[in-house]
Amino acid sequence: MLTVHYFAAARAVAGVASEQVKAPTTLGQLIDQLAKDHNGTTDAGMSMKEVLERCNFLIDGAGNTQADSPLQGATRIDVLPPFAGG
Repeated sequence: MLTVHYFAAARAVAGVASEQVKAPTTLGQLIDQLAKDHNGTTDAGMSMKEVLERCNFLIDGAGNTQADSPLQGATRIDVLPPFAGG
């Protein structure tokens, strides 16, 4: 299992700060899975798919935004949308 931690707009769409998911093979597969699993929107009307397209991701603390990044052995993913002012 993989723990996904959501921040800012991603948290707003997911409706939770974190959740456990079955780990797919790659980061791209995880992104697709999360976009399908969450049908909420931000206050501005953005879907999870739209939010995730703008996010950076940390895999066990290491920055990586490549869709083909492997998730084998990973335990934590941080979903980081762009933050205002920085």
